[in-house]
Amino acid sequence: QVQLVESGGGLVQTGGSLRLSCAAPGRTFIMSTMGWFRQAPGKEREFVAGISRSGGGTKYADSVKGRFTISRDNAKSTAYLQMSSLKSEDMAVYYCAARPSSLDDVVATIREYDYWGQGTQVTVSS
Repeated sequence: QVQLVESGGGLVQTGGSLRLSCAAPGRTFIMSTMGWFRQAPGKEREFVAGISRSGGGTKYADSVKGRFTISRDNAKSTAYLQMSSLKSEDMAVYYCAARPSSLDDVVATIREYDYWGQGTQVTVSS
């Protein structure tokens, strides 16, 4: 079983910033598209951002474009989600996910991702 470990969640004021990290086993990580998803209470899990294996391709949900940045460090087997200008509607449990693939692409579909972390809570207070 491949284990992904998220960290960096917490409490932040509206307009503030947080950086989430996701560590994965090295072999899996370098072969995988990485994605960030989130789930708010009573809502379905939704795509936030994704990054290709090389890091050359990224994709974002419209709701976070211009505010969030996804990146990865293949040498450290870690993906990041830098979140800025946080809003109350960003409050959710954030999950990272890995999609092993032979392609250097990005997908936003939940079912395409094979491995998931346990989630980290992001709370935004006004």
